[in-house]
Amino acid sequence: MPRPQPAEFAIHPALAPPLPRDGRPAVVTVGTFDGVHRGHWEVLQEIRRRAEAVGGRSILVTFHPHPLRVVRPEHAPPLLTTLAEKREILAESGLEYVVYIPFTRTLQHYPARRFVHEILIGRIGMRELVIGYDHGFGRDREGSVQTLREIGTEAGFAVDVVDAFHSSGEAISSSRIRRLLGEGHAAAAGQLLGRPYSVSGVVVRGEQKGRELGFPTANIQVADPEKMLPREGVYAARGWVRGQRIPGLLHLGPRPTFPGFAPTIELYLMDWSGDLYGEQVRVEVVERIRDIRPFPSVESLIEAMREDERAGRGMLGLPPR
Repeated sequence: MPRPQPAEFAIHPALAPPLPRDGRPAVVTVGTFDGVHRGHWEVLQEIRRRAEAVGGRSILVTFHPHPLRVVRPEHAPPLLTTLAEKREILAESGLEYVVYIPFTRTLQHYPARRFVHEILIGRIGMRELVIGYDHGFGRDREGSVQTLREIGTEAGFAVDVVDAFHSSGEAISSSRIRRLLGEGHAAAAGQLLGRPYSVSGVVVRGEQKGRELGFPTANIQVADPEKMLPREGVYAARGWVRGQRIPGLLHLGPRPTFPGFAPTIELYLMDWSGDLYGEQVRVEVVERIRDIRPFPSVESLIEAMREDERAGRGMLGLPPR
């Protein structure tokens, strides 16, 4: 039986009313949760378990845009999950509420104590705070575990810390996943996420080169410029098209065999044909096949694409054609 989706609520520090109360204690976690990876999932499931144990409400408080986009935009990381993607993933979390707080210059200067008292207690009614081991929020990330426990003792709420969730001897983190994607290790990144990394966009018209070569591709225009793209290359992939998940190949980057053509994000769907112009497509990036390289002739490029398809079918668990 599917879990009920969490109710979404937006709170602006200066304008919005508080979260509706029903007398049950609020068990809360706070963070950006970019990627909603397996480590994040442990925190989310911990607040859900704790809320159920005390007859309370499980509430995630998260921010948009990413705080570094406001605080230090030159150091802001590319997003693993856009706002729409994060909402879709969190719909499966089993939480009761997800509260989205616009991160602004005003909020940036909130000391941790003010944020806790005005937002978490005043607007949300928090009675218990669950955080990750490396958590920090408030001005200059002064809301460390120690500071929050001190505030909790003063204000009467409990603070619980979830230990790091490890894979291959290293803590799972958004920065680790970004590093893997930047190196082209899509399969390893997917293991840490708990699902394949995905990229979404609208299919637009290209130069029809793939069709001429016998590999018709959908040229995808990613809407959010903050979304992270994996390292350039050819990948085994799956495309979600009209509610179906279809195996394919993904080309990310330049096309050096055809000088003057712009870099592209192109999806070739195996064993499928149809017109997708103007449609929204999500691509699951499964595993990297090879670097992008120039070929001496169109014929050698076609042979390489045939080999890419053979390799991709193997990676996706499909029989040879």
